[in-house]
Amino acid sequence: MIFNIDDLTVHFPYDKIYPEQYHYMCDLKKALDAQGHCVLEMPSGTGKTVSLLALIVAYQMHHRNQQRKLVYCSRTVPEIEKALAELKRLIAYRQSCGLEEDFFALGLTSRKNLCLHPVVSKERKNRVVDTKCRELTASWVRAAAGKTRGGEATEAPPEQTAEQASIELCGFYEQLEATNVPNPIPNGVYTLEDLKEYGKRMKFCPYYLSRRAISFANVVIYSYHYLLDPKVADLVSKELSKDCIVVFDEAHNIDNVCIESLSIDLTRPVLDASARSVALLAERIEEIKRTDAEKLKREYSRLVEGLRDASAARDEDSYMSNPVLPDDLLKEAVPGNIRRAEHFVAFLRRFIEYLKTRLRVMHVVAETPVSFLQHLKDVTYIERKPLRFCAERLTSLVRTLELSDLDDYGSLQKVAGFATLVSTYDKGFLLILEPFETDTATVPNPILHFTCLDASLAIRPVFERFSTVVITSGTLSPLDMYPKILDFSAVVQESYSMTLTRKCFLPMMITRGSDQVAISSKFEVRNDPAVVRNFGQIMVEFAKAVPDGIVCFFPSYLYMESIVSMWNDMGILNEAWKHKLIFVETPDAAETTLALDNYRKACDNGRGAILLSVARGKVSEGIDFDHNYGRAVIMFGIPYQYTESRILKARLEYLRDNHHIRENDFLTFDAMRHAAQCVGRVLRGKTDYGLMVFVDKRFARADKRSKLPKWINENVMDASTNLSTDMAIASAKKFLRSMAQPYDANQMGISLWSVKDIETKGYKRSTVIAK
Repeated sequence: MIFNIDDLTVHFPYDKIYPEQYHYMCDLKKALDAQGHCVLEMPSGTGKTVSLLALIVAYQMHHRNQQRKLVYCSRTVPEIEKALAELKRLIAYRQSCGLEEDFFALGLTSRKNLCLHPVVSKERKNRVVDTKCRELTASWVRAAAGKTRGGEATEAPPEQTAEQASIELCGFYEQLEATNVPNPIPNGVYTLEDLKEYGKRMKFCPYYLSRRAISFANVVIYSYHYLLDPKVADLVSKELSKDCIVVFDEAHNIDNVCIESLSIDLTRPVLDASARSVALLAERIEEIKRTDAEKLKREYSRLVEGLRDASAARDEDSYMSNPVLPDDLLKEAVPGNIRRAEHFVAFLRRFIEYLKTRLRVMHVVAETPVSFLQHLKDVTYIERKPLRFCAERLTSLVRTLELSDLDDYGSLQKVAGFATLVSTYDKGFLLILEPFETDTATVPNPILHFTCLDASLAIRPVFERFSTVVITSGTLSPLDMYPKILDFSAVVQESYSMTLTRKCFLPMMITRGSDQVAISSKFEVRNDPAVVRNFGQIMVEFAKAVPDGIVCFFPSYLYMESIVSMWNDMGILNEAWKHKLIFVETPDAAETTLALDNYRKACDNGRGAILLSVARGKVSEGIDFDHNYGRAVIMFGIPYQYTESRILKARLEYLRDNHHIRENDFLTFDAMRHAAQCVGRVLRGKTDYGLMVFVDKRFARADKRSKLPKWINENVMDASTNLSTDMAIASAKKFLRSMAQPYDANQMGISLWSVKDIETKGYKRSTVIAK
């Protein structure tokens, strides 16, 4: 269908549109016109991705002279693939309508997912693939083989030819480098699989091809980390213009991603590995002094002049992280006491030894970066300024020494990154030294947490640099929390209802068991046998009443293990097995994938299954349980974070002091967004149906309910907020019976709109063009 919003002609690749999709597009256009940021909460399964892409592509094509690239960030590779497939369908529809447009879009992911090299691609670990790739493509390796950028061979003496011929290079990379065309890939929309197929056909490396093609694309789809993690963003996203439209999809957890990208944990093994790496660096420096001393002199001269190798940060063989540095620092030269390679190595050695002594603690220490730097200066005379250049100086040295083995230097890279961050930021960070890994541990295993407390630090450059940033997800309530914790102002904030002709999901809150015992995952009663038995009884009764698949979520792995063990002792698992098979999510990704596959098989063959999962785990974030794979989701308890965590306590204190967010408000907000994310897995479209079961007496409280998304809250009836197990089962059976009846009611004009409905019911400013 084709319609207008103001002067913008939108091509939508389906015959009908949901009202909420239409309103979503209208508000998105407001933000684009105002060149401001927005927060939009769209119900699960209502076509958020296609709405967003249809509107922004229409906007791009209408305002060609502005050349506003869309940078679409998603969380996982399957979500990236899904967005690319939806975009491909949209562009095909636009072309079928007779539009002849030059359009180019592609996705970017890790080397591991795109590598075509017959040996390297067989490696399982990302880090190993990265290391081996760089060993084949690093500039000094290619130079030794007689290759230069652009594929031209250097003139080498005849006696070196045999030696050069023995150096292994990557044929796919060389073929791409030999191509002088700026963008050696035709227009079109390329999924990750399409990119690999094109690479195989042309003998090009898909990873470096996509890196080169980013600047030519209308739409780029990749992971959050390519924009938020300074270690990656400096390599990939540096060239993006400020007019780009940036979208963070599934952004309910974006504050946690920001914090993780600027947080570092150091342990004794990391410091020991760093010390070994420093020793290897020293050996390599001595070797270079004997064989090619001029190389070190040239590097020193560059540093003296303060000339930064700007291309190094973007070069494909540059892999050391450069944490975000203030602009004023980027204009300075590297301090004199770390310019010489041997001096810098001695500096690193002294710093690592100091960190080792700090880890010799028997009680918890918490201090600010300023306090840490003062103590460091008092003990070792190490100044703040050379620390700030640590990561950059290490990058330069590793390039000069022509080292590409990441396994040896990964730990040292972490220490250098820590040195730069701790000396760059005064506020928003805390150092916490813990002698034991867990509260119950008896053997000392010290760990230094350098933790970021302010999520806005990582995302601030994105908000400042790009004119429009869209934060969107199905679970963003309460909406005003995100502008506070990310420190930005939104021109549009909106949460949309879910228009339904029949109620296809039923939220219910079970507050007590059949024996009228109040049930909760509250710490004081969570392992009470009566509570655990009632949890188990709820699972068994729903297993009897609900067909196909049931997904159960718990607040943590530890609690799930405890409950399952007690259920086994009580004979509850044996009772549940009579009705459905039981599968369990574990922290191991391979085991979880196998459990998911078998769960789906059990649902497909009619046996039915129960999947026991964890909030904040893999299953709760990226896995859809549509139709028979999820007829009910049961949330056992409220998934609060571990409130005794020192890191969490520090962050809560920071939010209270700097953003005036009360501790309990943030904890409840965080727990409810994860609970909503879990139960939202059950509904993946308006033709789907399922039960959302919240099992904890605290869910019935107004402060908890108010933090559920608008589209869930509107369907919570007062009669469903204080149920016993028996009452909930009776309601569930009644709901499932009604869903099983043939449904012929006309959805047109209510939950589905035609172009005529848009004309009569949409905003007055909108007009219809054609069907």
